Amino acid sequence: MERLIIYQMFPRIFSNTTPTPQPWGTLERNGAGKLNDLTPEGIRSIKELGVNCIWLTGVIEHATKTAFPEAGIPADNPNVVKGEAGSPYAIKDYYDVDPAIAVDVEHRMQEFEECVKRIHDEGMKVLLDYVPNHTARAYHSDAAPAGVKDFGADDDITMGFSPSNNYYYIPFQQFVPGFPLDAEGTKPYVEFPAKATGNDCFTAFCGRNDWYETVKLNYGHDYGDWSDHFDPLPDTWLKMLAILRFWASKGIDGFRCDMCFMVPLPFWHWAIPQVKRDYPDIIFIGEIYDVAQYRPFLDYGCFDYLYDKVNLYDTLVNIEIHNHSAACLTGAWQTVDGIGERMLNFLENHDEVRFGSKSYSGNPSNVLPSLVVSSMMSKGPFMIYYGQELGESAHDNEGFAGDNDRSTIFDYWSYDTLRRWWNKGKPSDENLTAQEKWLRGIYTKNLTLCNSEPALREGNFFDLMYVNLRNPGFNPHRQFAFLRYTEDSALLIVVNFDFAPAEINVRIPRLAFEMSGIKEGNTVADDLLSSRSVFLNLRPDADARIRLNPKDAAVLRIR
Repeated sequence: MERLIIYQMFPRIFSNTTPTPQPWGTLERNGAGKLNDLTPEGIRSIKELGVNCIWLTGVIEHATKTAFPEAGIPADNPNVVKGEAGSPYAIKDYYDVDPAIAVDVEHRMQEFEECVKRIHDEGMKVLLDYVPNHTARAYHSDAAPAGVKDFGADDDITMGFSPSNNYYYIPFQQFVPGFPLDAEGTKPYVEFPAKATGNDCFTAFCGRNDWYETVKLNYGHDYGDWSDHFDPLPDTWLKMLAILRFWASKGIDGFRCDMCFMVPLPFWHWAIPQVKRDYPDIIFIGEIYDVAQYRPFLDYGCFDYLYDKVNLYDTLVNIEIHNHSAACLTGAWQTVDGIGERMLNFLENHDEVRFGSKSYSGNPSNVLPSLVVSSMMSKGPFMIYYGQELGESAHDNEGFAGDNDRSTIFDYWSYDTLRRWWNKGKPSDENLTAQEKWLRGIYTKNLTLCNSEPALREGNFFDLMYVNLRNPGFNPHRQFAFLRYTEDSALLIVVNFDFAPAEINVRIPRLAFEMSGIKEGNTVADDLLSSRSVFLNLRPDADARIRLNPKDAAVLRIR
């Protein structure tokens, strides 16, 4: 079985070729990438990286300051929209496609379905965002199937909480956040009574740092007394199951479930098996930030995979920029021991700063140690973020997003790195810098190995740190070493997080020889990353010497 290697992209920005986007620019000024831009040639270029799955981010229709009069879609009130384009997580119609990424707005769903088919025709899977915790402040579907009512249509707005309501309310209180609601446009935003804001802000007085563009959905949990009301089934459960089935019927292969831990666990236990009953191969990936909830959400919650952000990702960040020891990686895999293959690892996504940004590494060429560890420690999924393979470092100030070392999700924009590679739909290395070409090659080699090498695809893991912590020829503060192996193959993987070259002596204990079947003796190993050959003295508790450059890694096939 192949490991999932996921490429997260924003169609709105990915293929946008506007050469000089303007901060706070409108759709008319800055343009937007389209689903139709993802041609077979473009999809194959992504697949060449070693990717077998594309996560299309920002597809479902969300609140925006842009009107689409040709399709009868008005702009949303700008005072509760972030950026010109709006947040893709402020959903205003769960049954529709963002018109900004369609060439023919009136046929936007058809363009989405055709895009899914093109990706499938290239032998790849498609993931879609599912946003269950909150909607835009003003929700209305003009594309829902007959008989489907909008969220909130039958709510008793005099009740702060009712099991049959879709939203939470602050009765008899108007929405009055800590900023004006009449600063933009000609019509102030009025919400009476106020609804709870999406980040569990249960007052009418949220601030700029809250998710003020969203409102929290009610799944039957009363945050007033922490009681649950799941029988009879809450109306929100029924509406959400219908939405999951609707998108599953479009032929997608899975859902990335936004902030899944903010939704009651019993909902997932009830909903996911029902979707899988009709679509047995569909997968659910949960965005989660609490290690204590990993196992409940995998076991009782029925998720296939979960983000490992607060464990492995944060550990790598601390090693890279906060001088934490590489030895801390042992604790990271131990934390998820037994479920590691169900953890989704990554170095970038839309919530995190870019690896090469000034607040992370500062140089995308330093990525190899973190990339190797994150993608090769387990046989679980691995994900990269569009432009990561080119070293995109988010140095732009796009408007609402500002200069925050992240790639914007709120603005109409395009990135020079991607524009030059995308080459107006004819992907090519021709216009890339030497560093960008090198990086794309490194990512291609690394991601391809994850499935071409049996030891990385399905092999076991053996941490070598416990026998090297007191090894005078090994620096556990800046180096990390482990084995991946099957019955027929074994890889010795060593990384150097240091900014200086290192002569590294790695000891392999007798137990590792016994478990992996490595044969003792002198051998010449092939480094699968650099194509060099390395002479190794392979004997229990003896030193195998490896030379690594600064910020370097070796993946040595030793049998």
